Amino acid sequence: MADHVQSLAQLENLCKQLYETTDTATRLQAEKALVEFTNSPDCLSKCQLLLERGSSSYSQLLAATCLTKLVSRTNNPLPLEQRIDIRNYVLNYLATRPKLATFVTQALIQLYARITKLGWFDCQKDDYVFRNAITDVTRFLQDSVEYCIIGVTILSQLTNEINQADTTHPLTKHRKIASSFRDSSLFDIFTLSCNLLKQASGKNLNLNDESQHGLLMQLLKLTHNCLNFDFIGTSTDESSDDLCTVQIPTSWRSAFLDSSTLQLFFDLYHSIPPSFSPLVLSCLVQIASVRRSLFNNAERAKFLSHLVDGVKRILENPQHWEFAPNSVHYLLSLWQRLAASVPYVKATEPHMLETYTPEVTKAYITSRLESVHIILRDGLEDPLEDTGLVQQQLDQLSTIGRCEYEKTCALLVQLFDQSAQSYQELLQSASASPMDIAVQEGRLTWLVYIIGAVIGGRVSFASTDEQDAMDGELVCRVLQLMNLTDSRLAQAGNEKLELAMLSFFEQFRKIYIGDQVQKSSKLYRRLSEVLGLNDETMVLSVFIGKIITNLKYWGRCEPITSKTLQLLNDLSIGYSSVRKLVKLSAVQFMLNNHTSEHFSFLGINNQSNLTDMRCRTTFYTALGRLLMVDLGEDEDQYEQFMLPLTAAFEAVAQMFSTNSFNEQEAKRTLVGLVRDLRGIAFAFNAKTSFMMLFEWIYPSYMPILQRAIELWYHDPACTTPVLKLMAELVHNRSQRLQFDVSSPNGILLFRETSKMITMYGNRILTLGEVPKDQVYALKLKGVSICFSMLKAALSGSYVNFGVFRLYGDDALDNALQTFIKLLLSIPHSDLLDYPKLSQSYYSLLEVLTQDHMNFIASLEPHVIMYILSSISEGLTALDTMVCTGCCSCLDHIVTYLFKQLSRSTKKRTTPLNQESDRFLHIMQQHPEMIQQMLSTVLNIIIFEDCRNQWSMSRPLLGLILLNEKYFSDLRNSIVNSQPPEKQQAMHLCFENLMEGIERNLLTKNRDRFTQNLSAFRREVNDSMKNSTYGVNSNDMMS
Repeated sequence: MADHVQSLAQLENLCKQLYETTDTATRLQAEKALVEFTNSPDCLSKCQLLLERGSSSYSQLLAATCLTKLVSRTNNPLPLEQRIDIRNYVLNYLATRPKLATFVTQALIQLYARITKLGWFDCQKDDYVFRNAITDVTRFLQDSVEYCIIGVTILSQLTNEINQADTTHPLTKHRKIASSFRDSSLFDIFTLSCNLLKQASGKNLNLNDESQHGLLMQLLKLTHNCLNFDFIGTSTDESSDDLCTVQIPTSWRSAFLDSSTLQLFFDLYHSIPPSFSPLVLSCLVQIASVRRSLFNNAERAKFLSHLVDGVKRILENPQHWEFAPNSVHYLLSLWQRLAASVPYVKATEPHMLETYTPEVTKAYITSRLESVHIILRDGLEDPLEDTGLVQQQLDQLSTIGRCEYEKTCALLVQLFDQSAQSYQELLQSASASPMDIAVQEGRLTWLVYIIGAVIGGRVSFASTDEQDAMDGELVCRVLQLMNLTDSRLAQAGNEKLELAMLSFFEQFRKIYIGDQVQKSSKLYRRLSEVLGLNDETMVLSVFIGKIITNLKYWGRCEPITSKTLQLLNDLSIGYSSVRKLVKLSAVQFMLNNHTSEHFSFLGINNQSNLTDMRCRTTFYTALGRLLMVDLGEDEDQYEQFMLPLTAAFEAVAQMFSTNSFNEQEAKRTLVGLVRDLRGIAFAFNAKTSFMMLFEWIYPSYMPILQRAIELWYHDPACTTPVLKLMAELVHNRSQRLQFDVSSPNGILLFRETSKMITMYGNRILTLGEVPKDQVYALKLKGVSICFSMLKAALSGSYVNFGVFRLYGDDALDNALQTFIKLLLSIPHSDLLDYPKLSQSYYSLLEVLTQDHMNFIASLEPHVIMYILSSISEGLTALDTMVCTGCCSCLDHIVTYLFKQLSRSTKKRTTPLNQESDRFLHIMQQHPEMIQQMLSTVLNIIIFEDCRNQWSMSRPLLGLILLNEKYFSDLRNSIVNSQPPEKQQAMHLCFENLMEGIERNLLTKNRDRFTQNLSAFRREVNDSMKNSTYGVNSNDMMS
């Protein structure tokens, strides 16, 4: 053990420093000393001493976390007897010390769960020693409430631990443990949990008692963990809201056929405080999602009717919705799943959903409308403020509301007419109170949101003419309301109502406007009868009218401006709609008058900060698309359109030419201008239009962009937009950068790119040490854009890079050297911690290894090692794009090495150039780097859930051919680590992998290897599935 950590007192002091001190240096020192302690040989005995005699909770926490690390270790694992002792000791410790700090109890339970999971298949005298979880916790459950909580938490944490795959152990081992746990213990734990819940709800719960609260909370979490278990190994994506079926095993049927299980949760919902209702409802959502095949038709009908009755009861006696807003999400997701299943239910028995679903829709809509008055009266938090939450609920309602749509529609029409009439009367009345007007505006806001949602829920194959006519009724009402509110905007407007209108327009556009929509829809007939809107062109003119009105009156309101511009942008994408739009006089007005005089958000004054100008890019992307429809080769029309931007560039040039100028004004003008230009550059994806833009900006205005970078390199609010514009200009989108054979423009454009990267790179490196929390904003974001810019230029196929060296032009060399300088200033961890940076770096590296390997080969040894280790780390990245890019880089490097080696061994050939020779020499001095990557790739293919097997296979053949002896040793260690009866099969797998493979990297040979590898992976997986041993991949690969 490290000399300076001698005694418990010292260890306790270090723990105190680590967890309590505010001084960073002291904390880092303590952390360093404790890391040494965890790696020391007598860590285990010291941990036991800390638990026995430690006086502070922090030292107990350290001991528990150290022990968890020790038992999780894959190389040099602890012997079985020692792990059994630790398990028994932890249980004893928890049972004899009831007053531990919560975080210590939690850490010890985590340690117990980890030991149990990793030792699940360990035997002692033919007995699986770690499978007695229920027996282990029985003594806790028979004691006081405090101990009972510990027992339930142990089961809950164990279920969770076994359900979660970790990165240090192979996925196959995880699935084997999870399946065995599911079959042997999970149902008993679920039954125990339900029985305890029944007991708890049977006794009159004393809800003022904190410990009773805690017990109920842990029991509900345990039940949810059981129902949320990954029963068949599908590992669904936690972040998505997909409707997943819960694959309950058939052996659990009895619990779900017994109606008391379902009843238990509904009874709990009504008898416990609102803070628990999300947990109860999340259990109910899981139960409602049980696979259909668990029941026959009669059983399913009975199960569904219980479910529907219970939910109806909740909706009829709602707890105060303001106390449990989260419950709404679970209730709606439950009904969304039920309603979504209606078209597929083929049962002859009635499922009653047609009766109940409209009731749910009605309950949701009326409760939202009734909430408006209470919120305004009591000054409560308004759910409409949280547009994300509103959108989530509306998405769920869109499915529910389309079930029995006639009833939904009739209800919405009735409620809308009442509110709209009251609103109109209040506006005309001189004595109306602002409170009454606000209530009606709030009710109308909800109704407009809901109408948008139910229209957005239309599914073309399940929709009828009658339903389209009903949509028409709803649309007419919203458009009439819009006419009323727009006419009052000069005096007053309601931001939330405007955002609801935009949400409605977005849904309406998605369903009824565009190339795929049938124009004979009954909706258009209804619009024609009521509002005189006869066809799509007239409806589009309403859209554009609204967009222009919003930009005119709400130019200073960022949420409305950006959503309005997003709507304009979406309209400008459709092939047929954009052509209809261009014919409208309002659109022509926009194309001819895009100045701050008409659109205040284009102004540069009074804006809080520069990032508020982001929406300008969206505006100009849409205008660019509209302009392109009829632009052709008409340069005069283009010049006319660009006049406001030309004036802005001239103004900035004028400011830069004087020694003293208003820096704030110059920044605002320039940032606004480059954001506008980036929008236009993005939209101009055809050669003729893009060339007009290129000739307009180069060479006249390029120096201004370069000067801006030079002046304001330290201010990302200025540099980011400029760099992004440059990255867009060099991006050969849709082959738009095709210069004539006699034009040097490709080379000139790259010179400007190189100049900007070099200037920005050299200056940003002068910033010195940047605080960790600001490093991305101040430095890495700009560096990431430079990497993307360089990648776009190098892979655009409009420059022959060979001519630079030939004619002594250092543009390419400067750009590449700057890349290396920037790269070396970034720690490895940052490359993978920031997703945008890692994607731009690895995609640039892919281009460099493919086309500029001579440059890579000429680098200093430490730079080459840095790049290789970044590839090595990227191979195990979670982002598949990064991992695939690394495989490609590695393939290019290995192929280059293999070619150079082949050449150097041949007689009668031109000698290797100096770079290649040095590169070969470096690689021969450091074979461990390539060898480690070989073991990593093989490890991933054999033991992990490899999502990009084809990409992984490409560098593997080269790695094997470069390291045949190492590969042979690796193969032997993998075969020997298998159980004796499996070794022959594994040996055969490796034989088959290399069968028919020659010692070259020709495409035909590579393809054969890729095919062999697919078969190899299948065979190895089959072999390991049948094995009862847990395979320890890291032992093999060490």
